[in-house]
Order: sequence, then C-alpha cells, then structure tokens
Amino acid sequence: MSNVLLVAEHLNQSLKKSSLHALEAARQIASRSGGKVFGLVVGKGVGEVANELARHGVEVLVADDARVEHPLAEAWSKVVEKAAKEVSATYVVAASGSQSKDVLPRVAARLGAGMASDVIGFGGEGAEITFKRPMWAGSVIAEVEITTPVKVLTVRPTDFSAAQPGEAGQVRSLELPDLGTIRTHFVEFRQVKSERPPLTEARIVVSGGRGTRGDFSPVEALADQLGAAVGATRAAVDAGWVPNDLQVGQTGKTVAPDLYIALGISGAIQHVAGMKGSKVIVAINKDPDAPIFQIADYGLVGDLFQVVPELQKALTGK
Repeated sequence: MSNVLLVAEHLNQSLKKSSLHALEAARQIASRSGGKVFGLVVGKGVGEVANELARHGVEVLVADDARVEHPLAEAWSKVVEKAAKEVSATYVVAASGSQSKDVLPRVAARLGAGMASDVIGFGGEGAEITFKRPMWAGSVIAEVEITTPVKVLTVRPTDFSAAQPGEAGQVRSLELPDLGTIRTHFVEFRQVKSERPPLTEARIVVSGGRGTRGDFSPVEALADQLGAAVGATRAAVDAGWVPNDLQVGQTGKTVAPDLYIALGISGAIQHVAGMKGSKVIVAINKDPDAPIFQIADYGLVGDLFQVVPELQKALTGK
C-alpha cells in the first residue's frame, strides 16, 4: 500500500484549478498502488482552501500559520517533509508550476527521494508505476522509473482531467516542524490582474507571435469577442510587446484549451511544446510553409491584420 500526498496550491484564498488536475493524477497512482490520497494546504488563513479540497473526497492536513504565509521553499519544504512522513506517503505530488518547481526539489532532497517533473501519464504494470514525461521540447516522451522508497513528482495539469467533488473528507491541523533560520524573505507578489480568464484555465486561447509586429490589438480584440485568454510566443515576450506571464511554450506556460487560435505564429518547436495538446488548433499566417500548419486542424494563409477583422465580422453576423 502506497499513500499519496498532494501538495495543493492556492491564490487569494481559493484553491487553484491546477491542483484538482493534480488530484486526479494522485488518485490514479493511489488506485494502482492500493493507497490513500491525502491533501496538504500550507499558508495563512487557508481554512476555506482546505475545506474546498476536502469536498473532493480527500483527507486534508492544513498548516495554517503566519510563518508559512508565503511559499518560501526553505520553510515549505520542511512542512511538506513532515506531512509526508506523518501520512507515510510513498508519493508526493503537485501540479507543475513555478511554486512546485521551487519547493518540491527541496522536498525530494530532504526525503532522499527521486523526482520526475512534468509527468503527463503513467506506465508500468500494477503497483510498479513508471512516469511518462516529455523531453526535447516534447519531441520525445521518456518513461522514467524512480527506484527510491519515496517518489516526488510534478504533473502537467493539462494532461489530467479535474477531480470531481465527492463525499467530504476530514480536515485536521498539522503542527509546524522546527523551521530553523530561514535565510530567504518574502518581498512582494505582483499579480497581473485581468478581466480575461486565466491563461492555463481558459477554454479558448488567442495567441500572437512575431507576425503581429508588436501590434497585439487584433489578438486582444478577437480574444475579448470570444471570451478568451491572450497568449504569446517567446519572441513576442522577449521583444517587450507583452508581459512574460502570457508566454506559452517550453519556457512559458502549457495550455490545452478547447480552441487555440495562433495569429502570426510560425510554429517553432518550443512554442508548440506548450500548446499542442489543444483540442482544436486554428492557425493564421501569411507564410504557407510555416510549421504551425503541420499541427493545425484549420489553417488560413493570409495577413492577420486583414483576416482577423473579417473573422470578427463573420462572428457577429454583420
């Protein structure tokens, strides 16, 4: 029997949707290993977050203390370590993201555990689980075996469905371990606020690339008309045209919406790695040989500055 500890992420006193996708991955592991899934919520004033996670049928440990209000890896890794030992966890799981990439490697080191990142699926037979993860910008899928007694992994939320609510689980407090001297300090958190849906949770994403020539107004106008999120390539971000939190790709965010519209995007492998899981891909590019057309379900060769206004007229029926 191998128990699984899910380290939940939250923002503004709300559970992040990505953690529900990670919960589904944790359940798949537990069902194969015959164990139980436990949740862990760390922070200050996070009681409602813990209750929200518990409503998905998970027993939740909550470390609610001002000393761990912010996700500093030095402090949080010690809390996760204690929780993992308390529930006898063989697996420690979190959604892949900036927070887990900071905290979980320290957790793995403290537990003497092997770690796999960006897991997209599971292999092996029975309780002998291997982990599938992309390499070389997604051009190769590796199947990794972790041989340490405890295993730590981050999972790509876009490759697992979101866990559904069930019979509410128990919520209990976790006493903080000795945190010792913390050498890092929280300074500030700058959250980009927008009326558009979050990029990683949107059903529709409209992205722009180098072909926009720095003018993202067609991208934003089409996104607003469709109620979509706005994305961008690394080239657009590096040029300073849009903030880096909009970057989709290998070094940005991974998205898998129902509809992905690529405007003026050539289709470099680094960008494709972050959006090829989209259910329907529509590409508009004036270069007929652009690589993006090789993965697009629908492609239109043309100047986006001429095509997008016509598309908007068609959508409104005018």
